[in-house]
Amino acid sequence: MVLIAATVCTKSGKALVSRQFVEMSKARIEGLLATFPKLMPGGRQHTFVETDSVRYVYQPLDKLYMLLITTKASNILEDLETLRLFSRVVPEYCTQLTEAEVINQAFDLLFAFDEIVALGYRESVNLAQVRSFVEMDSHEEKIYQAVRQTQEREAANRMRERAKELQRERLEAAKRGQPIRSQTSFGGGFGSSMSSGSEPAMERVPTSAPVRDTPSSRPSGRSAMKLGSRGADADSFVSRLRSEGDAAAAPATAAVPDKPLPANQKLVHLRFEERLNLVAGRDGDIQNFELSGLLTLRISNEQFGRIHVHVDNKDSRSLQLQTHPNVDKEAFRSSGVIGLKQSQRPFPLHSDVGVLKWRLTGAGADDKLAPLSVNCWPSEGANGGCDVNIEYELEQPHLTLSDVNITIPLPSGNTQVVVHQWEGSYTQKGRSLIWSIPVVNAQQKTGSLEFTVTPAIPNDFFPLTVTWTSETSLAQLTAVKVTQAEDGSPVDYSQDISFHPDKYEIV
Repeated sequence: MVLIAATVCTKSGKALVSRQFVEMSKARIEGLLATFPKLMPGGRQHTFVETDSVRYVYQPLDKLYMLLITTKASNILEDLETLRLFSRVVPEYCTQLTEAEVINQAFDLLFAFDEIVALGYRESVNLAQVRSFVEMDSHEEKIYQAVRQTQEREAANRMRERAKELQRERLEAAKRGQPIRSQTSFGGGFGSSMSSGSEPAMERVPTSAPVRDTPSSRPSGRSAMKLGSRGADADSFVSRLRSEGDAAAAPATAAVPDKPLPANQKLVHLRFEERLNLVAGRDGDIQNFELSGLLTLRISNEQFGRIHVHVDNKDSRSLQLQTHPNVDKEAFRSSGVIGLKQSQRPFPLHSDVGVLKWRLTGAGADDKLAPLSVNCWPSEGANGGCDVNIEYELEQPHLTLSDVNITIPLPSGNTQVVVHQWEGSYTQKGRSLIWSIPVVNAQQKTGSLEFTVTPAIPNDFFPLTVTWTSETSLAQLTAVKVTQAEDGSPVDYSQDISFHPDKYEIV
């Protein structure tokens, strides 16, 4: 087919959003749009009208029209299929099919139109792919942002610790009457430090009690020699660090209280977090599967800075495991132990440090990958309606999924929904039917929903989307124990697990 333009217009022919896909003058497009209302047959329902040069293919959207202008040589069946996709895209971005709402969402609609048609020809995409392309949601970007935030927190912690060290050195040197040696440290990786190579200047400190800096004791005149200028630089460095996040650098004799830990969190805390992206076909085949996980470690007391985390991998699938560059990879490969390469160095304090990542990808008919299978069976019924049967089944018996919501799209327009049988509960919100199941586990692994919608066609009920929360992980990675690196003595720890889908669709 050759698609000339796609337009959302009023019944009077006023274009609200219009996208032109071939070379044609603006006046010509406006003339074609102005001609459309005059060609509308009165009292009869049609999906297209033709002139000597073009074909108008249209579908009502409440008080508006979704209109495609094509050449007469195009395939009418392809035209109608493309029109159905355009008609589903518009309600996807417009909560109300009114002129004001269409104009407010004009940019999103234009971006979506460009994903459907390029240079006048239909792209091989569905509604789920159009939504994904317009969102431009990148999983790699999320991981990058999480890693960057962790690095920023580590850098801020190092700056605060260094500011406190400088303050303590100055106070101790002033008490003993010793000169202050100014040093600067630079952090890298897990809190590594490096002293500056040049020999810093010495600050002269009197052996008697320090003299208060009063106006009468300050030297007058511009040519007076100023001692300890490098020490002043150290003072300004401390002040600069304070202004960037450490408002109270306490002296050595003062205790800095730590923030109280949450009730369920101990001084050593592990967090397993997994995210899943899955797209499955209507016949159960997995078109896209990507599981990504991250293990973070948080230590809230310096006595546990040098520890080993023992991880057991019981997953029989080909998980791609990657440790942090500062973690001893050989120890992890041979015995599943997460510890630093340089055993004398501690893990950072009071920050979430990512120590292990894992990834699992796949596609095809491998039903061992999906945690939950969802089958939707719409069939044409009487009076132009559809009878819909939906069932789910837990494919991974070790999982427990909570707050499972299966969202089924409904046809646009005035539709009647009658639910006959269900587990859990359901609610209708706009053009969606939301089926909610409180818990899905090995004891409650299946369920079904049956309903009738009039009028409807089978394609109206896709794509289905699924969401849940879970305190069990899909990848069977578990923390067995935590021990001290020096003597292997056990360390008390807490952990939490989070597994949820970023995208889970049946298209």
